Amino acid sequence: MGKRMFRSPVVRAGLACAVVVSMLALYWFQPWKLFTDTYVDEAIPGAGTTSATPTPASASPAPAASAATPTPAASAATPAANEILTAGEFVTHEHRTTGSAEIHRLADGRHQLVIRDLDTSNGPDLRVWLTDQPVIRGTAGWRVFDDGEWVELAKLKGNKGNQVYELPASVDPGDFRSVSIWCKRFAVSFGAADLTSA
Repeated sequence: MGKRMFRSPVVRAGLACAVVVSMLALYWFQPWKLFTDTYVDEAIPGAGTTSATPTPASASPAPAASAATPTPAASAATPAANEILTAGEFVTHEHRTTGSAEIHRLADGRHQLVIRDLDTSNGPDLRVWLTDQPVIRGTAGWRVFDDGEWVELAKLKGNKGNQVYELPASVDPGDFRSVSIWCKRFAVSFGAADLTSA
């Protein structure tokens, strides 16, 4: 009787559907990622502040320049150093998340998002978003980040460690106030950090 049941076209079709559904579920949810980690340890740029070149107190006065010779402006400064503009600590949303985030302005004018000591769950389709939304603790803050303006910097490089993301030249970091580890597949934040002046 058992063999006859498996010969039935209805039973075979049902089994085929079950296999397809199981494969789609595995692809969609990727449950094995809950038990695996991806570590990243990228070099973090040093940060300082802009400073003018000091004039030594013992220096003799410079000779007066002739009217025909242009002199550099007295306020001329050395090239700007790397500078941290904003920073914040990650809070947990759907998955426990710790670490910190910083927006750096580099000496050459570029901007980078630096994530330090990230520790969150691995997951399907995780992205790094800058957003204009405030970080809300608890379940109320899980899904707010696609309600306003946001920019996707890249796929998350790893769920643990230090990592650096380049901001496009068209992005003004002053327009954004938070960073989210965003699961694009399920439209939910794993964790997020408010970015405030450093």
